Amino acid sequence: MPDRAATTYPPAAIEALLAEVRFDPQGLVPAIAQQHDTGEVLMMAWMDRDAVVETMQTGRACYWSRSRKAPWRKGDTSGHIQTVVDFRVDCDGDTVLMLVDQTGVACHTGRHNCFFRAIRDGKLQEIAPVQIDMNHIGKD
Repeated sequence: MPDRAATTYPPAAIEALLAEVRFDPQGLVPAIAQQHDTGEVLMMAWMDRDAVVETMQTGRACYWSRSRKAPWRKGDTSGHIQTVVDFRVDCDGDTVLMLVDQTGVACHTGRHNCFFRAIRDGKLQEIAPVQIDMNHIGKD
């Protein structure tokens, strides 16, 4: 269970934020999920307008799956949910940032975050271990 209660927003606040978001021609905006208390960047995904609204109404991260062409409620399969602490939009309106309380792992590979590859000694290497075998619980 998350350590914090979810932050939810009233309709007027949701509309105010949506008025500032610049969705791309496909109706999407990049969304960064960052652990609220450590600053760790967990993942990047896409949101459409409905995903932004649902996330802000419920306090639980919902994205748009480009591969499935459907809403993707983080944790529906794995139980590894992201509870929203704060929802922000950047200076240009072309990216949103969610400060979240991550339950379990954020990455579908079973790692705590999706940024587990880096150049080391001139080669691309995995720098974080798999923490959970996602094949046994389902991938989000």
